[in-house]
Amino acid sequence: MSSLKTIVLKFSGPLQSWGTTAHFETRHTDFYPSKSAIIGLLAASLGYRREETDKIVQLNELSFGVRIDQKGELLKDYHTARKYKADGAFERTYVTERYYLQDAVFLVALSSAEDQLIDQISYALANPYFQPFMGRRSLPLPMDFIVGIYDSGLIEILQKLPWQAAKWYQKKHSALLDAFVDADLVQDKQAQLRKDRVLSFNQKNRQFAYRKEAQFYIDLRSANEQTAHDPFAYL
Repeated sequence: MSSLKTIVLKFSGPLQSWGTTAHFETRHTDFYPSKSAIIGLLAASLGYRREETDKIVQLNELSFGVRIDQKGELLKDYHTARKYKADGAFERTYVTERYYLQDAVFLVALSSAEDQLIDQISYALANPYFQPFMGRRSLPLPMDFIVGIYDSGLIEILQKLPWQAAKWYQKKHSALLDAFVDADLVQDKQAQLRKDRVLSFNQKNRQFAYRKEAQFYIDLRSANEQTAHDPFAYL
């Protein structure tokens, strides 16, 4: 019987954007990374091109989970863009609205019984073929985004890894963290549908189906309290 192998990634920085919906000039972001966005990041790192649909859709089989270590604040960025005709004449001005998450921190875990696949992904992320980014090309990955590889399931790992939030955030908030995982990884949790199962990244025919996702909570409060420095504890 094969054991699971899990790679954990950390996404943090001034801005991130993880939209699963877009309406012309309005570009939304979800409040945590989508599986389809992470699959796109993996595919880029592995060197898959948008037309290589068979290779890309196989990445849907990876088990996926995300832990929200630091909730981001929503930012709306106002843009204007000019459109010109083929002859160079001005045609019109577009007004666009783009949404981002500020100061968010997420742990994303991906697991598979195929050790070779996880090792291949790990190498590709450290040596990407195409440049990966956090939802938009202007948002680079942090230097410490590869947390590690573990010989166990992703839920177990997400329940054990230390809280990654900034110290100022930890002082203001509880270490009771939201987590979202593929619904088949947990029992007795209500599943919700999220449209981010990749069918095609082809620019001429981008397609996504629904996948089932479940939410649960990870309580790191006891571990965090034990490691926190209390200058009055010795009085």
